[in-house]
Amino acid sequence: MHVILVITGGLGLLGLFVLFGWLWGASTAAMALAAKVFVPAWLIVALVNMWVGVSHAGYTLREELPIMLLVFAVPAVLAAVAVYLLTRS
Repeated sequence: MHVILVITGGLGLLGLFVLFGWLWGASTAAMALAAKVFVPAWLIVALVNMWVGVSHAGYTLREELPIMLLVFAVPAVLAAVAVYLLTRS
C-alpha cells in the first residue's frame, strides 16, 4: 500500500511541476522543461524514501532497491511521455 501511495504522490508532484511550468511560461516548452526538471527531483525523493526504508523500517538494501526502482520508474516514465508529447507538437 505504501508503494502505491508514494507512486501516486509522485504522479501528483509531476502534475504540479507541469502546472507550474504552464503558469510560468504558458507554453508547451515550459511544461516540457518542468517535466524534465521533475525527474531529478523525483530521484532524490525516491532515494530518501529508500533510505527511510533501510534505516528506520528495518529493510535491507537488497529488499528496498527493487521497490525504489519501481517507485522512481513509474512517474519518471510518465514524465518522459509527457516531455515527448509536449515537444512533438
